[in-house]
Amino acid sequence: MNLSDSIGSVAASLTTLAFVPQVWQVWKSKHAKDISLGMYSLFTLGVALWLVYGILLMSWPIIIANSITVMLAGAVLVMKLKFG
Repeated sequence: MNLSDSIGSVAASLTTLAFVPQVWQVWKSKHAKDISLGMYSLFTLGVALWLVYGILLMSWPIIIANSITVMLAGAVLVMKLKFG
């Protein structure tokens, strides 16, 4: 793994892990009133497009991180629609 892939992997891990507390909090509280539906909709779409971009480049740090992030952000989006 070269330096740019290493930096990309660390950055991707940190930004992906940043969503875990949000998902956990909404799941635990069953409360999503204060979460912006518009922001999470746009964010999830953006992450999905980053995933497509990573696939086109065959860049594993981008593919792995955005696959996980789209699932986490999507989970918050679904919980927002269900609980919020």
